Formats: sequence, C-alpha cells, structure tokens
Amino acid sequence: MNSNSTFLPLSEWGFNFSHPLIIAGPCSVETPEQVKQTAIQLKQHGAQMLRGGIWKPRTRPDTFQGIGREGLQWLKEAGTAAELYTCVEVASPKHVEDALASKIDVLWLGARTTVNPFLVQEIADALTGTNIPVLIKNPINPELELWLGAIERIERAGIKRIAAVHRGFSTFEKTIYRNPPNWEIPIELRRRVRELPLLCDPSHICGRREMISSVCQTALDLSYDGLMIESHVNPSQAWSDKEQQLTPEEVGKLLAGLVLRNITVDDVVFNSLLEKLRHQIDRIDAEILSMMAQRMNVAREIGQYKKEHNMTILQVKRWEEILRTRTKLGVEQELTSEFVAKMYELIHSESIYHQTQVMNKSDVGNEV
Repeated sequence: MNSNSTFLPLSEWGFNFSHPLIIAGPCSVETPEQVKQTAIQLKQHGAQMLRGGIWKPRTRPDTFQGIGREGLQWLKEAGTAAELYTCVEVASPKHVEDALASKIDVLWLGARTTVNPFLVQEIADALTGTNIPVLIKNPINPELELWLGAIERIERAGIKRIAAVHRGFSTFEKTIYRNPPNWEIPIELRRRVRELPLLCDPSHICGRREMISSVCQTALDLSYDGLMIESHVNPSQAWSDKEQQLTPEEVGKLLAGLVLRNITVDDVVFNSLLEKLRHQIDRIDAEILSMMAQRMNVAREIGQYKKEHNMTILQVKRWEEILRTRTKLGVEQELTSEFVAKMYELIHSESIYHQTQVMNKSDVGNEV
C-alpha cells in the first residue's frame, strides 16, 4: 500500500454516520413494495444505510440474476422514503454508470469482482473523477494481496472514501460457516492500513441467521467500524439467500444486544495491571523464541545424522506421531486442536527447511 495513502474515516465521509455504521437491506431488490417496506422498518430499528442487490453474480445461470437497472430507482425511492443513504453492488463499468445516474450514494465491489484485477481496473477507470464512496469486499479466496490490490486500484482512481468489507472466504472444507471468517486476514489488513475503515458482513460469513449475532459481536470486539447485514421484510419469501436474512425487527434486537467496547480506558489501576500482564506476555514470547531456536539446532543435528546415513528428510510416520501427540497434549492444556495443528505445521516446515540446508551443504573443504 502506498505510504502516501490517506483514507478518510467514516466520520469524514459527509454522511453523519454514528458508530458503528449499520448498513442493512435485502440480498436482492425484488419489488418496489418489498424494498420500501424493508427500508422503513430498518430505519426504525437502527439502520443508517440501505443496501440492496440489483445485479446478482449467481453461480448458476438459471438462478435469479437480480432485477436489473429498473431496481435502482426502487432502491433510491425506498431510501428517500426511509431517510436512509443507499448502497449497491457494481460489477462492471456499465453498472457504475447506471448507479451514478440513479444517484446512489455508495457503491460496493463484491467478492467475485475483487478477485479479478482486470475487472477492478475497468471499474476504477469508470470511477475516475467521481469521488463516490466505495466499499470493497474481500476476494473469494483467502489472499490479502488481492484485497489490497483492489483497494489500491480504486484509491488511484482518486477515491478517498473507501472502506474494506470482510465477508469471509470460500473453502472446500466443511465448516459451520458459509464462508469461514479467517479473522487473521482482516486483522493483518488493519495492521497494514490502519486508517482504512473496516466493516463486517456477517450474513455472508454465516449463511445462517442464528449465527449472525455472534459474528457481529466478534467483529465489534476486534474494533471494526460497522456492519453490513442482509435484511428482508419477509425472509422466508426472499428470492435469494433466504436462510441468512433477518427481518428488520430481528436486526433491531441484534443491535440492541451488541456490546460496544472502548479501545482505551483511563482507569490508572486497570492500565497498570494490563501493562504488567503484557510484560508477562513479552517474557513468555522471548522464552518461546529461544526454545524454538534450540529446537531448530536439534533439527539440524538430526539432519546431519540423516545425511551421514543417507536417510530421507521426511519421515511420515514420525511426523504423524508428533502431530497426534502434540495435539492431544495441547488440548489437555486448553489449546484448540486447530491452533496446535497449525503451529506444528509451521514448526515442521521450518525443521524441514533447516534439515534441507544441512543436506545441501557441501562437505568439500571440510575434511581434515
């Protein structure tokens, strides 16, 4: 990311947003009545912006592809009636043109668009000179650089009111989520671009309405700036993604139950205790790194013995034993099996690297 990047905080977007920003609305705009009723009720339950899908990038061609251009006016009229700003997904320069002509307030790039740099650049070119706010969802696949690349392309079009939207990532593994959140990726995005507003789309992460509240709370606990929640006046009759949409009333109950936490606290005693605990973490981390260095020294010794006895580096049976026993030990000490497995996969990879270095080291000139 360009060191001269200057993304505006949501408070400077000119919309009088309160914190957290709540964007809500139907997955798909279906009829004028549906989107208007949803919008009016959402306004009563805390929404600040109305989202609605006009063009839907569906996987299969025979599924509902969105109502199309005429829905833009329905969305705008619903926003006006409810006194809500409007937000719509665009996936081509023509979409941008139509949305601007309908005076939509905010645009967003979906996950299937963000993954394609050619398409993002075409949209960026269409946005040049407009200064309309743009939300950029993470790409489908868990790759931070693609997400950053899309943000950079829109920024270089002259757009300064940009926010990232975390909507989870596709996976072939069976999980409780529709799109697993992989929280470490948006956390790294925030570390790299601290001034960039970050929103969460729990609807697409969860895929099921009963999980949405928990993901919303996690996002706020991680200092996200807002939420984008799919809501329909009658979810059971929705034309798309009915399982993950909440009624406006359910959105209101969800928001009422969320806890907003402070980034900092002025309590002197609390800060003193927190600093003490952080020093303990620092000391433990130093010990962990020292022990890891010792472990790699032993791994290099093992590599040397394997070399001398013409033995392969990878010993699958031994690796399976390590993974099994360490996972069991970690779980007994209240660590998650997923964490232990990931940690040892990294340790094993580093051990393989060091043993490979030993194997590839020439013995010429070392003989006495």
